[in-house]
Amino acid sequence: MKNYLQLITLAAALFGFILLSACESENYNPSADLSSEADSVSYSIGYLQGSGMAQEGMTDIDMKNFLAGFQQALSETDPELEMGSMQQIIQGYMMEVQQRQEMEREEQAEGNRAEGQTFLEENAEREDVQVTESGLQYRVIEEGSGERPSAEDEVEVHYRGTLISGEEFDSSYKNDQTVTFPLNQVIPGWTEGVQLMREGATYEFFIPSELAYGTNPPQGSIILPGSVLIFDVELIDIKE
Repeated sequence: MKNYLQLITLAAALFGFILLSACESENYNPSADLSSEADSVSYSIGYLQGSGMAQEGMTDIDMKNFLAGFQQALSETDPELEMGSMQQIIQGYMMEVQQRQEMEREEQAEGNRAEGQTFLEENAEREDVQVTESGLQYRVIEEGSGERPSAEDEVEVHYRGTLISGEEFDSSYKNDQTVTFPLNQVIPGWTEGVQLMREGATYEFFIPSELAYGTNPPQGSIILPGSVLIFDVELIDIKE
């Protein structure tokens, strides 16, 4: 294990030197040479670190200074900034990144909310669609004959989720496997809507953004901030 860690360290250092030199060249072309194990280790470390930084919104990092700090740390050279100062700088930067992301999500959500509101207003005019006080809309596809769950119950369901465009973003039917979860630990539209159902029922829910994910959809999902979500839900069982 010690030798393996040393290999990773040496590979990362080699990667840093090579990439730093490449970044200083006007003809820098970020392509990988994976001809050896050390090459692959170096690439993997770089890619995974870069992927994590991109997910956090840290996309405006200066590569030359990043690699300078990286190489100084690997070679145990004294840093050019005090450790406390570096931590404060990073914390301040991350706050700026988060604020920027929130502003971007809010701007994106504004347009999606307007589109969703138009959809919901038109959908509410359908004879088979009912609207609750919260704004949740639902349609009974098939009524059940069992008990109704409470918010504290654990339920077993089959479901399919789509956007108002019809694009599917999630489905338990794809895996042919039901899903079980506490009803009070899902989005508000689900918590409210499933309580309207009896065991054996299938409903279609039209969930406004504020009862779904608002401006914070799941990371990596095709759901955009401010999106109205549509779910077909089959209530299989209420767990004891």
